[in-house]
Amino acid sequence: MLLGTVGWIALGLIAGFIASKLLNLRGDDPNMGIALAGAGGLAGGWLYSMISRTAVTSFNTRSLMFAGIAAIGVLILWHAMRRHSLSRH
Repeated sequence: MLLGTVGWIALGLIAGFIASKLLNLRGDDPNMGIALAGAGGLAGGWLYSMISRTAVTSFNTRSLMFAGIAAIGVLILWHAMRRHSLSRH
């Protein structure tokens, strides 16, 4: 169980790091995006295990894919919210 959870977080952190290198952050701290992606990966993996009713195992390809997609989704949402709040000021 622990290894699966660590895998979800690690995948989210990696997605956040890659996104911080690819995106124009407009002065944002990249660590915030990386941390949010890690949390998104954890939430996505947990959500997958709850929906599919599968146990958290050391290696589950589908849960890792779902965690990666969730991490990217959190990053897209975060940057869209930041862009929207910056355009108002």
